[in-house]
Amino acid sequence: MNEALEQVIRRSDTWRGRPHYIGGHHQSANNASHRTGLATGYRELDNALQQSGWPAATTIEVLSDGCGLGAMGLFLPAMETLSGQGRWQAFIAPPYTPYAPLLAARGIDTGQILLVHPQNREDLLWCTEQALRSSTCSAVFSWLGAAHYRYSELRKLQLAAAGGDTLAVLFRPQQAATENAPAGLRLQMREYRKVHILKQRGGRQQLDVNLSPADELPHQPQLWELPAWPANPATARAETVFGTA
Repeated sequence: MNEALEQVIRRSDTWRGRPHYIGGHHQSANNASHRTGLATGYRELDNALQQSGWPAATTIEVLSDGCGLGAMGLFLPAMETLSGQGRWQAFIAPPYTPYAPLLAARGIDTGQILLVHPQNREDLLWCTEQALRSSTCSAVFSWLGAAHYRYSELRKLQLAAAGGDTLAVLFRPQQAATENAPAGLRLQMREYRKVHILKQRGGRQQLDVNLSPADELPHQPQLWELPAWPANPATARAETVFGTA
């Protein structure tokens, strides 16, 4: 196992799924070609993205009112695809515990979920960087919270993602939209079933993408970010993918 990730896993504040992971090299679904990304599961979004899916070798920032809780619904199809690789899917500083029955219902192996609960801001950045540098994570979801981050700090995460084939997602609040960031893709969740492409390296920007219900799996749990105004139901809806214990 990669030494850097092993340090993260050995921490007392890290929970990992059932130990059936076997180390080794995997052909990654999100590294099939330099120009082809990992399918998002939503046709309109794939059509709008420069790599026809989630871009490889870069960080993806998702800005939302609900701290990224509802926005996790965007990544459930990709998580299902990546689950077939047998690598870890790391959740770093999630505001709630992922709801295992929902993940299992979507075909995601909960034994591959790695939960990391850093104690402070510096710890959070370190854990995220190490997970991104590791070849044993197919996806890293990191909740950076409302803290201010220097460009150089975000740049370190970007460089860590650039060296691997991991789906790298950073959740940040809406107010971060006014800050410069090195991420190759920046999205905003501002309306129901609508994603706003704020920044996209080499592709169209300032573009609204509607997510069609036709792309959803029938009779499967769904999760969508709702706008904070006039109420903020995003946290309540997020409990379908996150539990409180």
